Amino acid sequence: MPAPVWWLLCLPFIAGAFLPLQAGINGQLAKQVSSVLAAALISFFVGTLALLVLVMMQREVPSLGALKGLTWWHWCGGLLGAFFITTAAFAGPRIGAMLFMSLVLAGQLGMAMALDHFGWAGFREAPISVGKAAGLVLILAGVFLIRRG
Repeated sequence: MPAPVWWLLCLPFIAGAFLPLQAGINGQLAKQVSSVLAAALISFFVGTLALLVLVMMQREVPSLGALKGLTWWHWCGGLLGAFFITTAAFAGPRIGAMLFMSLVLAGQLGMAMALDHFGWAGFREAPISVGKAAGLVLILAGVFLIRRG
């Protein structure tokens, strides 16, 4: 497999850097509107409007046939996003950005290891190795150290 172009490596890094900022913004939004769920709804509404504008500008509206061909699990991405946004707005301000994001990272890497190992959700199969497992253990040790901090 050829090496990814530099911007393909930068995008996930930037997206990851935005996660604690998003959690903080949504936590403040929840405080302002006195509701974690309303904050998540507002966040998704703004994101939906932004995506709607982009889809319309790019003329990438899916056909009715494509939508009919979706299975139940294709629709779950939005539910998972709603769970994350709501959790971030609720837990982030209570436990702090560093602990919140280290726990998010540990959860992401644990799931990523399983997805790669089994080739689930369209990922190519890449078996768990000692190095990958050790890396996850080190992340979990980091969570422990941050929690003690």
